[in-house]
Amino acid sequence: MSLAQQKKLESEYLMSTFGRKPVELVRGCGMEAYDDEGKPYLDFIGGIGVLSLGHCNPQVVAALQNQSEKLMHVSNYYYIEQRGELAKTVSDLLNDQVPEAERTPWKSFFANSGAEANECAIKLARLFARQNAADPDAAPRIIVTLEGSFHGRTLASLAATAQPAKQEAFQPLPGGFESVPINDVKALERLFAEKGSQICAVMLECIQGESGVHPCTQEFLVAARRLTEEVGALLICDEVQCGIFRTGRPFGFQQYGILPDVVTIAKGIADGFPMGVCAAHGPAADTYQPGDHGTTFGGSCLAVAAASATLQTICDENVAENVNEVGAYLREKLAQLPHVTEVRGFGLMLAAELDAEVDANAIVLEALGHGLLLNATGPHTLRFLPPLICEKRHVDALFERLSLLL
Repeated sequence: MSLAQQKKLESEYLMSTFGRKPVELVRGCGMEAYDDEGKPYLDFIGGIGVLSLGHCNPQVVAALQNQSEKLMHVSNYYYIEQRGELAKTVSDLLNDQVPEAERTPWKSFFANSGAEANECAIKLARLFARQNAADPDAAPRIIVTLEGSFHGRTLASLAATAQPAKQEAFQPLPGGFESVPINDVKALERLFAEKGSQICAVMLECIQGESGVHPCTQEFLVAARRLTEEVGALLICDEVQCGIFRTGRPFGFQQYGILPDVVTIAKGIADGFPMGVCAAHGPAADTYQPGDHGTTFGGSCLAVAAASATLQTICDENVAENVNEVGAYLREKLAQLPHVTEVRGFGLMLAAELDAEVDANAIVLEALGHGLLLNATGPHTLRFLPPLICEKRHVDALFERLSLLL
């Protein structure tokens, strides 16, 4: 079906929650996606950081094909193959920077998205506080988040997302959230001095993605870890976008040498198949009991197969080394482009800030004509989340084409 036909049908039968770009993508392979007329596009947004191994990775496709022929879904009432192995793999990756003698298992809850993983973490933090309070009815309830954060679009995860423009239309939102500016240690310390006994968790992205790739500082994350430990609160790292080797290490928090209590994961874990994870270790890992939380589709046979194949392939093919090498090259080339005033981020999670003369959204639209899939997070910010298999030749092609647009 043509682009024009799809646009007509979607305008009549789909809710207008996305301002779609004028292209219909019908197939993909590796770094490239193809439209309905066969035109190739270099994909530097990767399904918003989802396509760790690129489009239609053969190992992931084979895993899904094989599993779909055996068993697709039976619900979480039963054991299935590979789920325990996958949970152990996730645990091992989360413990990657922890000395072996100090490692404790991380226990996972498998969901379907990052928003669901964050909902699970929010509930876990409140329940953990209640279980450990002398008076459960007076247990700490406040979850501290950061201004400019993004944790999802469900009501609770939206309440945690400290962006008033995204929240206003959906008031009243669930309460119990307070925010401080990113990297403002003094503001965080003041909040803990005033309300520390009421705080059950700090929830943050070590590298904020949707706001335009803004990393936390080492000082700020160390302070967040210290302050939560002092009051017995949990530190929750939202790794939905910066996890799964996106920064060159298994998870973004490992760039900073801290260890959170809870981590949420999604996007790149299953190379395009919907999956989310909320993982916890230490006392927090045993918070939930049967009936406290659940999901119909989370951790399905297909999701487990896709995630297992994705993580196995990432490790077997030493993708982390590629992310570090190509990420450094991409940063270097972006900095050489005209009108670029700053490049931020780690690995293959980067943003290029443009001067006021350039409209980033217009560049994204013009780039389609040059065979590029790009993303703007603001009027002057381009964000780059290519598949982790991106090569220097792809970066060279990006640089050549962007040079014509800037």
